Amino acid sequence: MTQAQLPGVFGQLQPVLEHYGYLAVGGFVLLEDFGVPLPGETILIAAAIFAGSGHMNIAGVFVVAVIAAIIGDNIGFGIGHFGGRPLVHRFGRYIFLTPERLDQAEDYFRHGGKVVTIARFIAVLRQVNGILSGIIGMHWAKFLAFNALGAVLWVATWAGLGYLAGQHIVAIYSAIERYKWYALAAAALIAAALITRRIRAHRRDPARKTT
Repeated sequence: MTQAQLPGVFGQLQPVLEHYGYLAVGGFVLLEDFGVPLPGETILIAAAIFAGSGHMNIAGVFVVAVIAAIIGDNIGFGIGHFGGRPLVHRFGRYIFLTPERLDQAEDYFRHGGKVVTIARFIAVLRQVNGILSGIIGMHWAKFLAFNALGAVLWVATWAGLGYLAGQHIVAIYSAIERYKWYALAAAALIAAALITRRIRAHRRDPARKTT
């Protein structure tokens, strides 16, 4: 597709995009959306960057990703609706969905359809929101509406940011590489200061001393 090399983690997905194009975007997003551990969000951003640099069509990326996201979540909804908790208890460990996490997530999803939209932007919840909505018995039409809204907002956000960064992504990564050691040094100093402060507070507090 292009001789330009995408920087960072996006460069690892470049051969996939060059070979499969929009099919890769749709496939990764669809599979990720019902629990398969694939970098759907990352390949969406990478495709948008490609589009921003003139190697893909951003409208095509947007449409394919939205359709794939909606279909993927609806497959997850079907799995949750027809398979229920027994299926998740049996196979959930493969997508890091333990019975304890399932209980917590179910409570979260009982707040209503708006959670389905918000979950699109949260890692892990994005992958299992269809399954959980099916398990708790959410009405399919309600799920479809809120899920479609979330898919459109999610794709628009990341595709838009990736597209805008497409012309300048190399410069952006160059700046990150240039200043990352300063940022790491600052973070280390802050961490050291917090640890020192905690140790001093512990020594000054007699109640915390062991007898």
